[in-house]
Amino acid sequence: MKKSIALLLLASLCLYQYFSLDTPDQDPYLVTDYSRLHPVKVERVVQGREEQQLIQLLQEAQANHLTVSIAGQRHSQGGHTYYKDGIVVDMTSFNRIISVDPMARQIRVQAGATWKDIQDAVNPYGLSVKTMQSQNIFTVGGSISINAHGRDIRNGSLIKSVESFRLLTSDGQVKQVSRSENADLFPLVLGGYGLFGIILDVTLTLTEDEVYRLSTEKVTVEEYSRYFTSQVQADPDIHMHIARISVAPDTFLTDMYAINYKVDKALPLQRYNKLKTTEHWVIPTKLLFHLNRGSDWGKNRFWKLQKWYFNQQEQTVTSRNNAMRSESQFMDYREAGQNDLLQEYFIPVQEFSSFVHSFGEVLKEEQMNLLNITVRYVNQDQEAVLSYAKEDMFALVCLFNVPLSDEGQAEFKRGIQTIIDRVISHRGTYYLPYAAYPERVQFNAAYPRYREFWDKKTKYDPNGLFMNYFYEQYKEG
Repeated sequence: MKKSIALLLLASLCLYQYFSLDTPDQDPYLVTDYSRLHPVKVERVVQGREEQQLIQLLQEAQANHLTVSIAGQRHSQGGHTYYKDGIVVDMTSFNRIISVDPMARQIRVQAGATWKDIQDAVNPYGLSVKTMQSQNIFTVGGSISINAHGRDIRNGSLIKSVESFRLLTSDGQVKQVSRSENADLFPLVLGGYGLFGIILDVTLTLTEDEVYRLSTEKVTVEEYSRYFTSQVQADPDIHMHIARISVAPDTFLTDMYAINYKVDKALPLQRYNKLKTTEHWVIPTKLLFHLNRGSDWGKNRFWKLQKWYFNQQEQTVTSRNNAMRSESQFMDYREAGQNDLLQEYFIPVQEFSSFVHSFGEVLKEEQMNLLNITVRYVNQDQEAVLSYAKEDMFALVCLFNVPLSDEGQAEFKRGIQTIIDRVISHRGTYYLPYAAYPERVQFNAAYPRYREFWDKKTKYDPNGLFMNYFYEQYKEG
């Protein structure tokens, strides 16, 4: 095994300069997001800096019949953060930490602040965020706009962590929004993809930082639901959990590894709470991941490498803030003519194994190049109008390598639509931040409150000031 890993490292080092190049298939005068699928010309990109500046910007846009889109790190992949000939407001510079209240366990931040900024601010107080993505590079405003979820299995999706926020609406007013004030907007903006206004700042509730001892379990897809409910969910000291399914041909969609994060109250937090910059294994693994794209041999070797890594994790000790800090950086791919794109499916816990079997049939029939599946758990939560967790769900985060040609995109879109049909037949939903391959009828089936969402969009933004390609594709009428 050591010899194989050494060979893989050598091969990946040869690819390092290749990965460092800019993508040659993108026009620098056009705007796009991570997907690189729909680059367009916009009127301009404006850095958000001051509240009054943003108010005046909306007034200008209204007067000149321009649309406004809101961007953070632009990792959404369905054109959610821009629109042709419109103004893009880049909120990454609107990023101040406004206050930390350790006694109330709350933090108030501007929408462009990243989760790293928040972790840096709350870690000295022995506090941590409740829910965030597995990487801390994203902006808080962006995460709220997609109602993000993560590896915490006790605190639900991000909407549960949000106490309140201030929203700049299309009429130029700044509204305080919470579950008791302008409450109608709360479940619309959370998972509203920037269509109801510009989130200015957010107040989040926090939890205690704590020390976890990791344990690794090998399970099968058939066993996983029972294993999770009886051994993970039933253990109140396991606060975080993540799993991966093999996409290697030798163990295709059968083998899994699960990692559990169990509180160890005997260990002092101060010994483990120094924040890490990155996991030591990320850089070589990111380079090795290219072998996973190109061949069955590469997929088999990469799964063996992952198993080796998972075994090394056994009994690792880490703080909550460090555990939530970074999972990987696989999505940093720059080859012309193709890209790695995410799709994500939410499947009821008891439907997991039957769906995975059905999913595998489609993958083989359509010859789709699936690179990785990460599994997370999401508690039932229907507070958001566009809620994806209609019951307790497993989230299958799927990374595909995809051609960007018209023909390749048409084939991939057909495959994704077939998968979505299988998802819906298993009472599941799919995640909306990614490339919008599903048809409108599939969106309507997965999100039954869609009419309410569009009606409220018209009510709060009658002139369609806030615009993006997600809205253009799925709105009715």
